[in-house]
This record gives sequence, C-alpha cells and structure tokens, in this order.
Amino acid sequence: MTLIDSVRAGVRVYDLAHPLVNGMPGSPSHPPFTMALLRRHGDGAPRADRISGANELITMSGHAGTHIDALAHIACDGRLHGGTDAEEAQRGGGFRTHGVDAIAPIVARGVLFDVAAAKRVDHLPPGYGITADDLEEAGEGVVLEAGDVALVRSGWTRKRGDPHAYIGHETGVPGPTIEAARWLADQGVRATGADTIAYEQLHPGAGHNNMPVHRALLVEHGIHIVEAMNLERLSRDGLREFVFVLSALNMVGATGSPVRPLALIDSLCDTSEVDG
Repeated sequence: MTLIDSVRAGVRVYDLAHPLVNGMPGSPSHPPFTMALLRRHGDGAPRADRISGANELITMSGHAGTHIDALAHIACDGRLHGGTDAEEAQRGGGFRTHGVDAIAPIVARGVLFDVAAAKRVDHLPPGYGITADDLEEAGEGVVLEAGDVALVRSGWTRKRGDPHAYIGHETGVPGPTIEAARWLADQGVRATGADTIAYEQLHPGAGHNNMPVHRALLVEHGIHIVEAMNLERLSRDGLREFVFVLSALNMVGATGSPVRPLALIDSLCDTSEVDG
C-alpha cells in the first residue's frame, strides 16, 4: 500500500499544539505573544466592489506557544552544536548557521512516553525529575529506533489554564533530567518534545537559570526540542506509536519557530484496544 492509499483509506489526526492566544503562558525569557486586528471590516471608505478586507499585527518570539528550538538557540562556552562559533554565526542580525530555517520538515515515527500515566497520576509533582528509568517504564514494550521522535508527557498541561502555575517559578516544574536526555540521545532520536514550557526539570525558585538538558540535546547532540505540547488526547486514547509530522516556519536565521505538530494513525485503528 502506498502512502496515498493510506491517506485515501483514512487518517486520524491528533493536533499536538496549543492555540496561540493573547495571555497564554510563555517563558519569561521571551517576549509574549500578542495579536490585534490592524485593519477591520468597515474601516475606511466603502469600496466600489463592496468588498472589505481585514488583517492583523502579530508580535512574538520564535519560542511562542508550542514551538521547536533550533540548534542556534543554545551555546556553551560560545560554541553551538558541532563547535560552531556562536558570535560569528549570529553576525548580521540572524544566524547563518543552525537557524530554524535549517530544520527540514519532520515525518517520522513518534513514540509517547506517558510518564504520568505510568505512575497513575494526573500530573507529576512540581519539580519532579524524569529519569531514564521513568522513560523505560513508560515505554515498556516499545523500542525506540534511530530517527524517531520521543514525546514525554508529565500531565503538566492540566495546569495551563493558570499561566502562573504552569510556568511554576515558585513550585518548580517536572521535566527530564540530564540522565534521561542522554538516554534519549543514545537511542538516536531525531527530536524530542514535552508538555511543559521548558524541556527541563525546573527546581522551585530556580526558573530557567540552569538548562543542562538544553545544552546536552541542542549543543552536544544536535537534537531538536519541541516545548509546550498538548499530549492529552494521545494519553487519553492510549496511543504510544504514531506518524509524527512537523514543519517549522522558514524564518531565516531565527532560533525557534511556533509549530503545529501532528500525530497520525490509521482511522481504522480502534484506540480502545491500543496498549497504553
């Protein structure tokens, strides 16, 4: 069966992104997302053809909402992935190397590591460090392969309605430890994502001042990170394997891009029988 035949037979689509909306939670390290109508229907004099147009003005970081980190996002000792000199790469107002425009569209096998479900909790405790053992437990029976995309669910999305709690500066936020990041790198994943604002274990009061997992994945291993994902429907339906599709905006020289990643499964699949 060809890919087109599979699509004709029917595909169930899971949207893994949160809507971009004014007031949504965002990292304090980045400017907030704002959108306002710049031109509205009815503004200005009526046209002879009776047609009107509307448009908007949007301001945001490349790291707004559900987004992917380019390799240019993090440097260590002034070096990007592969030893690239960060100062040289960023001259001219954008990154000539490792920008988000260098991220090819991703169509890969996706694997969900539903750590919260494996531990039978709605969400992991604030500041909890997800270990390699936790990932192996959550992924029992599913073998990661080189080129896969690994998604890690903590259940923290359930706090997203309260931006202050979701960012969790005072309480901390659950996330992968450096050990877990290196375990994923050893499996050869192409990218990895999670449902928190930062793909890190954030300790109470520490904020985003220490980002060892970002360093390990982006700088040391060249593995892209997707943050602030919505993994709740995948968890609810017990899905662990799927086709993962993602394409970043082709913003030349940017360090990140909002994305709308998708998980695809055969529409004939009975999710009530999926091994979750």
